[in-house]
Amino acid sequence: MSERKALLILHGKQALNEQVRAAVEGRRKDGWTLAVRLTWEAGDARRIVEEALEAGYPQIIAGGGDGTLRDVAQALANHGRKASLVLLPLGTANDFSRAAGIPLEVPQALALLDAPACDIDLGEVGGQVFLNMATGGFGSQVTANTSEDLKKVLGGAAYLFTGLSRFSELHAAYGELHGPDFCWSGDLLALGIGNGRQAGGGHVLCPQAVVDDGLLDIGILPAPQEVVGTLKTLLSDGFGLDNLFVRARLPWVEIKVAEGLCINLDGEPLEGDNLRFEARPGALRVHLPQDSPLLGGTGVSRPG
Repeated sequence: MSERKALLILHGKQALNEQVRAAVEGRRKDGWTLAVRLTWEAGDARRIVEEALEAGYPQIIAGGGDGTLRDVAQALANHGRKASLVLLPLGTANDFSRAAGIPLEVPQALALLDAPACDIDLGEVGGQVFLNMATGGFGSQVTANTSEDLKKVLGGAAYLFTGLSRFSELHAAYGELHGPDFCWSGDLLALGIGNGRQAGGGHVLCPQAVVDDGLLDIGILPAPQEVVGTLKTLLSDGFGLDNLFVRARLPWVEIKVAEGLCINLDGEPLEGDNLRFEARPGALRVHLPQDSPLLGGTGVSRPG
């Protein structure tokens, strides 16, 4: 049996979360040695991961939103998978965790400490890795402009509310994408690149993505006039939206973006107008439910 020792890296906003405190105590009663460290500012997650690895922790828990999970995943991936990762979703959207089937209840999420770890892929762009998805277009603008106060009141519905309230600002942006045997260019409303399935509080961009096939899923929502004219309805109920997407599954994709196309990396703004996204197969060991929808890679061959 592996050593029952783990370190929880907890976003500072969750310091007084009584559910987390109770669940940590519960795991300690189950025989786990479980330490807790808080993040406060940029760079804390990386530093704490390094300290945890130096101290020999075999398992690390990332407690926070999608950004916290990505920060911890990047720090671990840069150290050659010396520890496995448990995800404790405590954010507003929790897009990756929802798609992966990770429980949103704290005790059930921490129960994944006892589940076996599996190798999952990460995405990489410009030296940054990402766990969930890079997004572009209107959905990214919505994510960037949704206020923290609104998230506190409405939770995940805040993203939809912001999207509808900012509908008058909607405009398409031009982009060019190419990868192995794939080329697309034109005006687009939304773009998703990654291993997760949804972003921006539940907007599904890559519904068939898995995390163990060594490939990135690409979802492009083109912007013909008839789509622009009905997007408010599509944002509200999603009917027929999937049929409008252009999709691909690639080991890498390069994108050239025009002014006006906002790109986010797991919710954080990404700078650059010429970007290359690559899959990093099996770059991280993560404890996922055995029936996770994101597991099930088919061993797809990876063209160069």
